[in-house]
Amino acid sequence: MTTQTALEIENLLPATFTAPGLSEAEFLELCEKFPDAFLEYTADGTVIVLPPKDPDDAARGAEVVMQLAIWANQRGGGKVTGPDAGFHFRDGSRRSPDAAWFDAARWREAQQRDRRRRFPVFAPEFVIEVRSPGDRLRPLQEKMEEYIANGVQLGWLIDPKERTVTIYGSAPPRVLQNPATVSGEGPVEGFVLTLDRILNQ
Repeated sequence: MTTQTALEIENLLPATFTAPGLSEAEFLELCEKFPDAFLEYTADGTVIVLPPKDPDDAARGAEVVMQLAIWANQRGGGKVTGPDAGFHFRDGSRRSPDAAWFDAARWREAQQRDRRRRFPVFAPEFVIEVRSPGDRLRPLQEKMEEYIANGVQLGWLIDPKERTVTIYGSAPPRVLQNPATVSGEGPVEGFVLTLDRILNQ
C-alpha cells in the first residue's frame, strides 16, 4: 500500500479493507501508515481503520481508564491499559479495547512463552468498550462476544446514547438501564465504576 493510498483512506474514515494472513510485522508496518488513526484486525482478515475520537468521546474513555487505574493501584496488582494498547487474540484478531485490566504475572508468562513476538497471544481478564456517537451497535456487540470467546472473563459495553451498560461473561449478556454505577465481579470484584461523567457528558 502506498502512502498516497493510505492518505486517501484517512479522508474516508472509518474504513475497512481485507488483508488476510497479515503477520505481526506486516500489521505493525500498516499501523505506521496511519499515525493519527487506530487500527484493529479481525479474525477473518479485515483491517478496521478508525479516526481519532472527538474530545467529548475521548474524555469518556479517559474517565473509564482513570477509575479503573485508581482501583487497580489501591488493589495493589494488575495492569490497566487504554485504547492505545493492542492485544493479539487466539483467533488471530488484534483488538484495542477502550480499557482493560489484566494480571501482570499472566502477561509475563505469555511473554516468556513467545519471546519472538512483541504481541504474544494474550487475553486480558476484563475489558470495557464505550460506544462512540458514530458507532453502529451490532458490530460492537459482536466485538464483545469475540472478546469472551477468546478468553476474556468479563466485559462491559457502555452505551452513552442509550444510557445502558451491557455485561458480558459466562452467562447471557445482561443490560443495565440508566445505572448510576456498575460493579465488577470475578477478576475485578470490588471495582465500582461511577457513570455520571460517562453517561452525562
